[in-house]
Formats: sequence, C-alpha cells, structure tokens
Amino acid sequence: MGKRLITQRRGRGFGRYRSPRHLRFTDATHPRIKPGSGTVMGLVHEAGRIAPLAKIEFGKVKQFMIAPDGLMVGQQVTFGAGGEIVAGNTMPVGTIPEGTIVYNIESQPGDGGKFARTAGTAATIVSHAKRTTLLMPSGKFKEVDKKCLATVGLVSGGGHKEKPLAKSGKKFHAYHGKAKAYFKVKGVAMNPVNHPHGGGGHPHVGTQSSVGRNTPPGRKVGRLAPQRKKKV
Repeated sequence: MGKRLITQRRGRGFGRYRSPRHLRFTDATHPRIKPGSGTVMGLVHEAGRIAPLAKIEFGKVKQFMIAPDGLMVGQQVTFGAGGEIVAGNTMPVGTIPEGTIVYNIESQPGDGGKFARTAGTAATIVSHAKRTTLLMPSGKFKEVDKKCLATVGLVSGGGHKEKPLAKSGKKFHAYHGKAKAYFKVKGVAMNPVNHPHGGGGHPHVGTQSSVGRNTPPGRKVGRLAPQRKKKV
C-alpha cells in the first residue's frame, strides 16, 4: 500500500505542514501611543522571522519593533515627529529629509507598517509633494501619505544569506518555521502506488493527465479542469 500524496497530507493542515503560530508573539507594528522616547531593553528572536526584534519600554508601555542595523541595548529611541534622524527613531515620512533610508513604512496612516520589513531591506525617501515618494527595495517608486509612519535605518540581519545552510535538514527546519512547503519529488519520478503520474518505462504523465475541479486532493494532480478551446 502506497503513501498518501503530499497534497492529501498537506491539505489537512496537521503536523509538519502546520504553521508554528504558538511561537509568534508579536506583529512588530508601530504602536498607537503618544509621542515620546523609549529605551531598548533587549533584542529577541521570533520563530519564522529572520530580523531580530527589539523590546522597547515607552514608560509603562512595552512594545516590540523590528530592530535596525546597529541598534544597541540601552539606546534611546523616539516615537513621533520632531525626533533626530538616527536609526531606530520612528516619525512621519513627511518630516524625514530626502535621501534618508527608512523601513517598516505604513501604507495608510495607522496600519502599523506594511513595506520594507524583511531582513536587510530599506526604502529611500525620494521627494516630498502632496504625497511622499519612496524608492522601494524592488526598485519601484511608491507614493504614500505624509502622515504614514516609518522608522529610520536599515533592517538588521541582512547578512543571513551569506552563511551556508550546509545540509538539507537545516533548510527543512527553516522552511517549517515559515510554514512553507519543502522541496518535493515530482510525480512522474514516483512509483505508480505513490502517485497517479508514477511508473512507466520512462518518466511521462500517462493517460491521467487531466482531472476535474471537484475531485478530492489525492486525485487533483496534473492539468486542473482543462477547458476545451472554442472555435472562432
């Protein structure tokens, strides 16, 4: 008796295919507090996130933020307009000079930050008009409201790709932390008991190349519900 197909097992969402959400403890978004200053109490790691997080104390309020490159424990960071252009300070993009690199930029005022949040990324303030123009990490230009918050600096952890994983097991666990599907064997390379595309004298899909849209996950392989071409 063959194994169940990967699509069958993954579709149930258990075991290795489940995201470890219980290890995630923050969204690391901009807090909704009054302007002021806070102290960096420590740097922590969150599962599934490459960039380290900084634990900030704004008086009695404790908040996690994505740590910029060069941030140190005990450093003072400011929140709100009027702060210095120093890595870790958060302020509206309309008050940041042109040419400054920023990260964790809000798409709409108050959404907590949507852009340039991954390790080693940052956007650049290009110009100010009715809206602020940003050069995104992808190379595209984007306009946002001047009231949108952003943090000055570059997201730390940018050199993580320089260290080799060395073995496939480490990559497997790295993919599991992000709830991604690990590399899998193609169906035509399997035996016929393990996959509908398996078997044969040479790798080929065979007769069962198309399936209906309402079939169960175990049969839903190959071309999904191909439509007949209409004659013009």
